Amino acid sequence: MVGFGIVTGLLFLVMAAVLELNKNTLLGFALLVAATVGFAVLFSKALQGSKWYVKLLGYLGYIAVFALILFLTWPPTKAVPAYEGKTPVYTEPVTIEQGTVRGVVIADGAVELYAGIPYAQPPVGDLRWREPQDPLPWEGVLDADHFAPMCMQPVHLPIYDSLARIIGYHDYKVSLNDNWVAPVSEDGLYVNVWKPAGKVSGLPVVVYIHGGTLQTGQPWYADYAGTGLAKEGVVVVNLGYRLGVFGYLADEGLAAESPHGTTGNYGLLDQIKALQWVHDNVSAFGGDPGNVTVAGESAGAASVSAICTSPLARGLFRRALLESSTVASVKPPHSFRSFEEALKSGRELKERYGVSATDEMRALSAKQIVNEAYTQHHMTVDGYALTETPYESYRKGIHNEEAVLHGYNAEESGPFILFSHANLKNYEGKVRAYFKEYADEVLALYNPTTDEEADSCWAQIYGAVFFNYSHHCLNRLAAQNGIPAYEYYFSKSNGRLGSWHSGELPYFYGNVPTSSKLFDEGDRALSKTIVKYVANFARTGNPNGPDLPPWAADGESRTVLELGDRVQTIDEKYLALYDVMDRMEGWK
Repeated sequence: MVGFGIVTGLLFLVMAAVLELNKNTLLGFALLVAATVGFAVLFSKALQGSKWYVKLLGYLGYIAVFALILFLTWPPTKAVPAYEGKTPVYTEPVTIEQGTVRGVVIADGAVELYAGIPYAQPPVGDLRWREPQDPLPWEGVLDADHFAPMCMQPVHLPIYDSLARIIGYHDYKVSLNDNWVAPVSEDGLYVNVWKPAGKVSGLPVVVYIHGGTLQTGQPWYADYAGTGLAKEGVVVVNLGYRLGVFGYLADEGLAAESPHGTTGNYGLLDQIKALQWVHDNVSAFGGDPGNVTVAGESAGAASVSAICTSPLARGLFRRALLESSTVASVKPPHSFRSFEEALKSGRELKERYGVSATDEMRALSAKQIVNEAYTQHHMTVDGYALTETPYESYRKGIHNEEAVLHGYNAEESGPFILFSHANLKNYEGKVRAYFKEYADEVLALYNPTTDEEADSCWAQIYGAVFFNYSHHCLNRLAAQNGIPAYEYYFSKSNGRLGSWHSGELPYFYGNVPTSSKLFDEGDRALSKTIVKYVANFARTGNPNGPDLPPWAADGESRTVLELGDRVQTIDEKYLALYDVMDRMEGWK
């Protein structure tokens, strides 16, 4: 009997944990308790002394009932509220070109948030794989109190996301108020606007483009929410844009029906459309349409890099903030491909689904093709949004920005080599596979003698190749064009992501939690410093200001500003490796 109680108790705890991690409704917990009690009453005596296979069948029956409970109480889809607490406090109505909108007051009355405002028509039906169209007007007052669905993308089981919070972010919280999942939809072209509360005008504007490999992501995530910068007198706009196959499929037929002959850059066109919306409407929220900084991280920064040389974005912004990616190198390491590659990939996709005409492609359901995000997540030179690569444009002196703030993190490679660590046995092979005839030079620069050193060397090389080097390229291209470029190196450790890829986000946007034990006062002090740099840059194009460590624009790209336990200028540590990569890529 004791053994039965222990086994049943352990199974109950595991099942309850699964319900919690999977965000099942509270009914699921009630049914699990009832099922466990029923199982205990009905089978505790019946199983005692029975054959082992009878006991096994009994437990399998218990597990089968749990599986049914898991299915019946699956978390519902629910729009994410933009307000705090149970009841929203609304702002005064604001009139923009499409109609009247009111937002909600947050941050103890310091910030106003207007969530889910359409900046384009839903790209569904016949508008799938077309240039974004002007948003339609509405009657009455639009209550912008919930975030719009994230753009269509592959979604994991809720338990997967919970485990990622536990293993990767270390910040999972057990709660009775989050038993639901956020929606995804092709109808996702909306902006969210954060502004200081009350009547304001002429404020600098930051437009943020989220990351996610151009496959996933959403524009309301807490790390880069606009609350922190709004408290510093900045209007912040975050946006959703088409992702994966919906944003980056290239096809000759789609190009033929486009009035601009474009295909393959629908997500990029969405971002530029959002910038146009900001230009036309941000003054209603107190922002200055003539003082816009476009910002992004990872694939969002790659997008910003493309926008900096897109002829369609000229005059829509003045400055650029790029975190942990650019596509300014001769051969961008990710988020970019040639037009020929894009068209070939599009043809292969049509073959897989047995379609040929564009109307047949549009007849495919979103669920049928959403997992093609893994094959269609690269910008390209389409002749419209991009007439050539950003590198080629910069070499000709073509660019849209007048100042750049950019940089990378100390441990960019962290999440990407989590399951592919190096050791002395495989290290040389990894280096030779990428650098080929240049491998001997790299092996001379990074020559480990232990497994630990091999892992560290590969982590540094991986981060430099896929993230850091492109910033070195951007910095030099900016200098060649007379653009002041302020480059950083983020190195702060903490109990969460530390200086892994995306670890800098809560610091840059003023969203380091005030009470989390994963961060300390040093983290919060650093965030205040960085937010001042960012706000100053958004105002004037220069991050420097009173009571801040000096940040020099190094045109030779030999120094960077370290943002870590100390804020100080340090030497760029990868110059020797960058020299090898320059020769590999044919940098001029």
